[in-house]
Amino acid sequence: MDGKVSTQNLINIIYDVFAAIPDRVNKLCRDIKLVDSLMSGYALFSLKCPSLLQFDIGFRKDLEKHNLKTLFKVEHVPSDTYMREVLDEVDPQKYLRKVFNKLWANFQRGKFLKLLEFFGGRYLMPLDGTGYFYSDKVHCEHCCEKHHKDGSVSYYHQMLGAAMVHPDYKIALPFAPEPIMKSDGAKKNDCERRAAGRFLDAFKREHPHMKMIVTGDSLFSNGPFIKRLKSDAHQFILVAKELDHKYLFDEFRALAKDEYETSQQGTKHRFKFMNGLPLNDSHPDCIVNVLEYWEETKNKTQHWVWVTDIPLSKETVFQVMKGGRARCKIENETFNTLKNQGYHFEHNFGHGKNHLSTVFAYLMNIAFFVDQLRQLCCKKFKKALARLGSKKALWEMQRTLFFGYYIDDWETLMNALADGHKGAKLEFNSS
Repeated sequence: MDGKVSTQNLINIIYDVFAAIPDRVNKLCRDIKLVDSLMSGYALFSLKCPSLLQFDIGFRKDLEKHNLKTLFKVEHVPSDTYMREVLDEVDPQKYLRKVFNKLWANFQRGKFLKLLEFFGGRYLMPLDGTGYFYSDKVHCEHCCEKHHKDGSVSYYHQMLGAAMVHPDYKIALPFAPEPIMKSDGAKKNDCERRAAGRFLDAFKREHPHMKMIVTGDSLFSNGPFIKRLKSDAHQFILVAKELDHKYLFDEFRALAKDEYETSQQGTKHRFKFMNGLPLNDSHPDCIVNVLEYWEETKNKTQHWVWVTDIPLSKETVFQVMKGGRARCKIENETFNTLKNQGYHFEHNFGHGKNHLSTVFAYLMNIAFFVDQLRQLCCKKFKKALARLGSKKALWEMQRTLFFGYYIDDWETLMNALADGHKGAKLEFNSS
């Protein structure tokens, strides 16, 4: 693996960003620096600990303190209570999103970006929203609210996720997520569309030379959002539903004549397409191309319709279809991985009064980003994953080694995960 994307180098990047946050953000005890609390929070998710309490109990021992220092550069381990109080004061948008930008810059310098190029020198970027906190009691001023008919209120946090994906790779490299929550003093709930606008503002500022093909569900196939994508020089492949686009579908059904069919390995692919249709009568100047697609196998038929600005022909429809279907990777390779493969995304590690819930969501996404980079670029990580058979087994073995052996560096840990390790005699503490 290129040294630029080694685990140790990625840890160093994260540490340097955290260390640059002014300690005045930490209004509590000065004995434990803010960077120690942030790196401890990151270690919690890197090790896939199921709860903050278990993490706190585990790091009371000399062995674990040693490993936390050698692998995560933590000098003084905070208690779970202290960590929550300190991290609650950290504005993730102001401070933590810089980690994503630094990791992306490092990845691009390593020249791995070419692996994920999809079409016309561009990269696929699906957008989607997901929830990570819900409660009928616990809440903060940033919580969105759901008012029920019986007068009760539920509180929740969501985020808009975005990642770079490719149909041929089971990875998703995340960009900094955009929280969907109330801003200071706001009375109305935030929503996915507004979050998407803020995300594009930040993306244009942080990645000005990265041109994407944005994919998304039917929520995003509307005139204002498509015009925004075009103004930022992005292309798009967006789901279109007939209930939302009656004008477009009427025109398409009446005028579309181009069709194409092919079969591969027992699966029939049928396409119907047309270029140059107005999205709707409200936005006649918003011109799109429409692709309708059926996948037919012996047992079932699946059907999709997308709008895109990529010119459609018999030579391009298959690739556009693959790009449109890759939208599910934001759900499968990102959200489902976070929820079901050891990250405990929907577990409440702490809500706090200000930013804590979002800070933990950011730290978890940073840990996920590092793991995805290693899965794409690290031979030792790939070998360890193949040897152990699943990510859950890999995370479990990583924790076993972490809590059972003194480890001096990441190279030693990765070699043990990839190649196995010599056992040690179990001895009880007779002191």
